[in-house]
Amino acid sequence: MNIEKMVEIGLLFEQYKELLTDKQKEIVSLYYDEDYSLGEISENLNVSRQGVYDTLKRSEKILKEYEKKLHLVENLKKQECFINNVSDKIVDIKKDLECKEYTNLIPKLENIQKLCREMLK
Repeated sequence: MNIEKMVEIGLLFEQYKELLTDKQKEIVSLYYDEDYSLGEISENLNVSRQGVYDTLKRSEKILKEYEKKLHLVENLKKQECFINNVSDKIVDIKKDLECKEYTNLIPKLENIQKLCREMLK
């Protein structure tokens, strides 16, 4: 399976899973999170392999449609990029400050950096 697709569906599923039916959630979770094959899911859920495949594809389509309308994953990626950039700038400032007599500012910058890291979690 394509790693990029796994990551994409994983992110979409994380954001929109509550908008799927219980059956769709279970199948997507087993396939993408638990790495079950279509055959294994079919066997465990007493559903035909084709039924599992159809549900999986329908669920993927639904998740992508939600993202097209709501842009939650896209916005999260933008926020993550922004926070990483802020954190990188703080590291640069800390390096500059260590060379001078402004060491009292370093703990404050470290606190800001810690907040950025926590926002990413």
